[in-house]
Amino acid sequence: AALRGHHAALRDGLAELRARREELSGRIRAEEAERGRLQARIAALSRRLSDTSESLAGLRSTRAHIDRTIAEMDTASGQVL
Repeated sequence: AALRGHHAALRDGLAELRARREELSGRIRAEEAERGRLQARIAALSRRLSDTSESLAGLRSTRAHIDRTIAEMDTASGQVL
């Protein structure tokens, strides 16, 4: 009888462990899915950041060219006057 009780306790313990394992597996799958979503979002944001940086560099270059042109014209108009 004691052996049967011990065997039943082992079976119950294993059932609890299996249930806990399934719960953890579900949580792991959910975390992995969230991680994948976040990685995709980071990749998209990285592309946007790169594009924005490239655009910003072009805009700054254009502005610098305009600044030089204005300075040259100011200098030239001062010399004419």
